[in-house]
Amino acid sequence: MRIVAALGGNALLRRGEPMTAEAQERNVAAAVASLAPLAAKQDLVVTHGNGPQVGLLAQQSADVPLDVLDAETEGMIGYLIARAFAGTLPLGKRCVTLLTQIEIDPDDPAFGHPTKPIGPVYTADVAERLGSARGWRMARDGDGWRRVVACPKPQRILEGETIRLLVDEGVLVICAGGGGIPVRRQPDGRYAGVEAVIDKDLASALLAREIGADALLLLTDVDAVYDGWEGPAPRAIRRAAPAALRAMRFPEGSMGPKVTAGCDFADTTGGRAYIGALTAAADMLSDAAGTLIDPHADGIAFETKAPSR
Repeated sequence: MRIVAALGGNALLRRGEPMTAEAQERNVAAAVASLAPLAAKQDLVVTHGNGPQVGLLAQQSADVPLDVLDAETEGMIGYLIARAFAGTLPLGKRCVTLLTQIEIDPDDPAFGHPTKPIGPVYTADVAERLGSARGWRMARDGDGWRRVVACPKPQRILEGETIRLLVDEGVLVICAGGGGIPVRRQPDGRYAGVEAVIDKDLASALLAREIGADALLLLTDVDAVYDGWEGPAPRAIRRAAPAALRAMRFPEGSMGPKVTAGCDFADTTGGRAYIGALTAAADMLSDAAGTLIDPHADGIAFETKAPSR
């Protein structure tokens, strides 16, 4: 089986945790421990988020464009993941981290409506000060505020054929980190970086389609997709048809892109997409955890229980 597993940025650096190398390494180790059994037996491609990390670098390096910061975080987190996999793989299994450029449409309407949260959570007064000083767009995120940036849709993965060749040779590939590095094609055929962050889940779904994956795992810090997450009686969705799930509303900056990515993959490939906790990857593939988006499902099957927040 060929699997694309997308690790959420908030799962690698959890809300409220200090943005330290130690915290990231600890969370990466937990992620790899969950994925190692799959990597030993399946063709595995790993992607990851970078929202907290790229926002922190942007705060520290105000003059560096976002595409360069995307590349920096892709290399940094990819290195940590590859290092954590060392020693867990069967003898002869190779692992590589690949910087990945992803083409976007420079006329994407997302540039006029930034929604992608990056960086730390600020108090209202700090958010107002940073927004004014640096020209950042700020938006509410839970009890605080975060910077939001343009999040154009991924159109084409420039290294897609290279990734497929590596996977065909049995290599565990870590790629499309943070949604990849956003680039646009210029009239002379060359590519230029774009001031944006591509959603990691949408990029992962595109990658899964391009390399012929059988399953897409969208791993995060909650155990399933919930209907009424903010309400008094949230219901976990255990199995859903893409059309039924598309008819529901989910937050743009968090669960919305995961649902869209999962539905797109299931619709276009006939494969299965799963959304759930990073530590339950293997259980999801056996339908014992998470939310399954199944093109052959009928409607939505719920499980009522208290969510793992």
